[in-house]
Amino acid sequence: MKLFKVYPQLDLELTKAQGCYVYDRSGAQYLDLYGGHAVISVGHTHPHYVKRIKEQLDAIAYYSNAVINPVQLSLLEKLGKLSGYDAYQLFLCNSGAEAIENALKIASFHTQKDKLIAFNRSFHGRTSRALSVTDNDKYRSLLDKYSNVQFMNMDLDAVEVALKNQDVCAVLIEGIQGLAGIYMPDAGFLPGLKKLCEKYGALLVVDEIQSGYGRSGKFFAHQHADVQPDLITVAKGMANGFPMGGVLISPEIEGWFGMSGSTFGGNHLACVAALATLEIIENENLVENAQNVGSALAEALKAIPEVKEVRGAGLMIGVEFDFPVKDIRENLMKEQHVLTGMAANPNVIRLLPPLTLTQEQANQLVEKLKLSIEKTKSDAAVLIGK
Repeated sequence: MKLFKVYPQLDLELTKAQGCYVYDRSGAQYLDLYGGHAVISVGHTHPHYVKRIKEQLDAIAYYSNAVINPVQLSLLEKLGKLSGYDAYQLFLCNSGAEAIENALKIASFHTQKDKLIAFNRSFHGRTSRALSVTDNDKYRSLLDKYSNVQFMNMDLDAVEVALKNQDVCAVLIEGIQGLAGIYMPDAGFLPGLKKLCEKYGALLVVDEIQSGYGRSGKFFAHQHADVQPDLITVAKGMANGFPMGGVLISPEIEGWFGMSGSTFGGNHLACVAALATLEIIENENLVENAQNVGSALAEALKAIPEVKEVRGAGLMIGVEFDFPVKDIRENLMKEQHVLTGMAANPNVIRLLPPLTLTQEQANQLVEKLKLSIEKTKSDAAVLIGK
């Protein structure tokens, strides 16, 4: 049997990981500035995380939501406390795409409406309904094209025009647009959007799948704008690599048996992985660390002459150049042993490291990036000379 070829892969086989480092089969060490798509939030194989999972395996690894799960109850309490949403409800699933699917369905059930507003450059997942609100035709099959979705620029006047018919059940927006190349909504946009949703009877759904769990220097990126959405989707860094997703749901929205469901969602092992992740975030002050290290890193990156723009917040950073970054990223990996991410914008390097990243490691990245830029420029000059 062969793998279904849908993933472009680096020429890199990893066999070990620890903290902000991963190791290939030869034992070579790489500084991980990508965390497998922003998934590794508290560092690879953190000892507390490993211990908690091992202990849970010895007790009970799985049972469905047909029974009371005490680990799930502990997760609810801890997530409510750290996120500031202790009055909200939580639906647990297995991925970000599932979280989006359920959030939109819940919004439609609650409002009894069927129209959606999403934004240009958005990415919300690869299942059918999630693809319908993702602004990229390349990913959509004929089955994934829905006529009830309107894509818009982040323009409050235009959004209000679209909401005036009062047939929109939800407005969906990323806390920070990730795959697009790290774009934050302008100051005032999210509060204005929330007011418009309230005025016209739509729910505000904020996708924090990549930008949540402390990555932006707040627990959720939308908290920089001091706004409270009706539904919040989470996944990626939620359980530090264990498959898990969820929807935080306003207390004003009532559920009923069968409204949503998931066979594996919220199982014992997933919940203890998520709980251990939150315990580490709290005990090691990782939200604050993301803010402090991320701010210093962003300033250092802005000082590199070849860098056009640095965007983002905390440890969710997009570094844009005036030219495609493919060669720089390749040099970073092969010669500098640093892993970074790509974006839909080919001129952008995406940085999504574990929130445990130290200032020393951030400084290493800056110096190694400078070396890669110089090497790439040198190679280009040689080619031109030939």
